Amino acid sequence: MSSAQIRPATYASHYDTPPQLTADGSRTWITRGANFVVAVSEVTAGAVLARDDNADEYMVLLPDAGAEIRAGGAAIDAAAESLSIVPPGRSAVVAKNAGQIVRVFSKRAEDLAERAENAAAYADGAPDVAPLVDWPAPPGGFRLRNYRLAEHQRADANMRLFRSTNLMINVLLKRTAPRDVRKLSPHAHDDFEQGSLVLEGDYVHHLRYPWIPDKSQWREDEHIEIGSPSVLVIPPKVIHTSRNVGDKQSWLIDIFSPPRIDFSKKPGLVVNADEYPMPAAN
Repeated sequence: MSSAQIRPATYASHYDTPPQLTADGSRTWITRGANFVVAVSEVTAGAVLARDDNADEYMVLLPDAGAEIRAGGAAIDAAAESLSIVPPGRSAVVAKNAGQIVRVFSKRAEDLAERAENAAAYADGAPDVAPLVDWPAPPGGFRLRNYRLAEHQRADANMRLFRSTNLMINVLLKRTAPRDVRKLSPHAHDDFEQGSLVLEGDYVHHLRYPWIPDKSQWREDEHIEIGSPSVLVIPPKVIHTSRNVGDKQSWLIDIFSPPRIDFSKKPGLVVNADEYPMPAAN
């Protein structure tokens, strides 16, 4: 293992940094990973977040603002606390009320990736991360899809996983009390990143970097205390776990690109698995 393989984590606290994009009725903070781009917008009613010709699918998460989403010659009314998948091409998200709109793109949204607060961290192309390879197209073709989060809760899990051809989002259930310190989940990923988006509450992200042969390149453990909204991008091989703290309601969303095979192989875990098949080899 060489020192070049251990990339430091990057994070952005939107509540105390300026947005990367400002337009009529919207302010947008952008953070990227090697394969994904997260755009979190504060919007007023009537604000339009448009894409003239997006290269591939993207996802729209509406924490508290309803929106009309237009794409592919169709339009849907997406309620607050819903997730939508938008097909490639021209599209627009029109806010119905003030609040937040989260859009998650693949790295092919190059104009946004270039504006990301942490864009410099990916100047070398992130050779430690496996490349983005699309999964099979949905059998019914690309189209607008919408899922109300409240309709997809499991009694045996706090995860709600959605996938497209290029992304996977885990919309975790909200926490109303701090996570039990005896039930944390430290783990690492060999060749893909995890984006952790905090939408509500305060978190501590715990990171432990592996030791490599060159001791001069070793990194101390990190315990990143961060509020909301914020984004942390965790590199491959870095052991991590997160815990909400304080008495606020807390909400965390995890982001991956491409979709995760391990999650997808668990029956019933991915909400829309019937709409998006796995690669044939799996």
